[in-house]
Amino acid sequence: MGRTILVTGVSRHLGARVARGLALHREVTRVIGLDVITPAEELGRAEFVRADIRNPVVARLLNQARVDTVVHLALSVAHARGRARTSQKEDNVIGTMQLFAACQQASHLERIVLKSTGSVYGSSPRDPAMFTEEQTAPRNRAQGSIRDALEVESYLRSTRRRRPDLAYSTLRLANVVGPHMSSPLLDYLSLPLVPIPLGYDARLQLLHEDDAVAAMIAAVTGPAVGVVNVAAQGVLKLSQAVALAGRPFVLIPTYTGLSVDRALRLGNLPRFGKADLDYLRFGRVLDTSRARELLDFRPRFTTREAFLSAAAAFPPPVPAVSAVRGWAGAVTAALLPGRTSSAVLPAAPEEAGPDPEPSYDVLTLDEPDAQQPAAEAVPNVLTLDEPDPGSVGRSEAQTVRPTPTPTPTPTPTPTPTPTHPPRRRRARHLSSADEEVR
Repeated sequence: MGRTILVTGVSRHLGARVARGLALHREVTRVIGLDVITPAEELGRAEFVRADIRNPVVARLLNQARVDTVVHLALSVAHARGRARTSQKEDNVIGTMQLFAACQQASHLERIVLKSTGSVYGSSPRDPAMFTEEQTAPRNRAQGSIRDALEVESYLRSTRRRRPDLAYSTLRLANVVGPHMSSPLLDYLSLPLVPIPLGYDARLQLLHEDDAVAAMIAAVTGPAVGVVNVAAQGVLKLSQAVALAGRPFVLIPTYTGLSVDRALRLGNLPRFGKADLDYLRFGRVLDTSRARELLDFRPRFTTREAFLSAAAAFPPPVPAVSAVRGWAGAVTAALLPGRTSSAVLPAAPEEAGPDPEPSYDVLTLDEPDAQQPAAEAVPNVLTLDEPDPGSVGRSEAQTVRPTPTPTPTPTPTPTPTPTHPPRRRRARHLSSADEEVR
């Protein structure tokens, strides 16, 4: 008898591809996709049930369909703020808690496969060269969706302690990229002008979307492996990724606070949080030796090849330098008020156009005025030496007289101030004093 698999989060691109791929596997008889949103992509032979993982109907579905494997792909790790963050936490934490509680009561369930993220390791200047599965960021330092991922992994371990017969696999994926993927990192690298933290060049390790789907299918159909890191081979520096994308960049100082975050908000990227900013400065590299040994999984794409595949879907670089200068001016105005961004990019050269036509009052020595015809072409030209032949019988008011040249007014010479002789009263006083001495 074949296997029956329940896949959550099928409304997203990765979940739809995993459900479609599992439905084609020879060991799988039935695949049920579960989500609150109808998927936009085709699920193939997989069935779809529209329901929330927090709904009690999930427990009845597990028992009635005799599901033996649950693939939980509904964990959201994108940065969110405000009400979106509240809804995200309810789906990630509360929803996963109720889903695993239903799994604990399902008698036919044999395995749980969880898609987690490599962001649980964090990014800091004290990071090792490569993270192993035993190293995670302290929960009190994790924030937002990263803290949710750590709690979800702890819920899975608690479920396994209550059901020792359950096998489980947790795949901590690197940043998944591809031509059909959307993520804050790809949105950042596709900006017309990429702000880079000054003094940092992070190491990036990525995973192609095809390899991510293959890893999830291998975790379902292969042996249970516990917690494993899944990432492509090789690393890519942030500056190299920007160069491969063909984007100009601007260096943003980090000592002025979250300056890069402010620059990204000007680029319409509100999904960047503190963990994402730390990743842009320090990067993260995962040790994937355990996935190769236990899961027998080797990605087909390297990190460089995965990024080139994703960069092929980027919008073309902005051809007009003025558009890039405008974005840079907005960034500079936000970070350094009162200053301009003329040093970011060179000024665009002016396009050569036709010579401007001379105005009506521009005269040259070689050619006559274009607005006034030559003297030979005018029959009644007046001169100063002889009168107009046609002026007989005209009044004095109609006679044309030359305009007198105004005589320049001489500048008056300033009169020197006379020098007064010394006062004689003091002289007489001195003379009388001399007489008294005598």
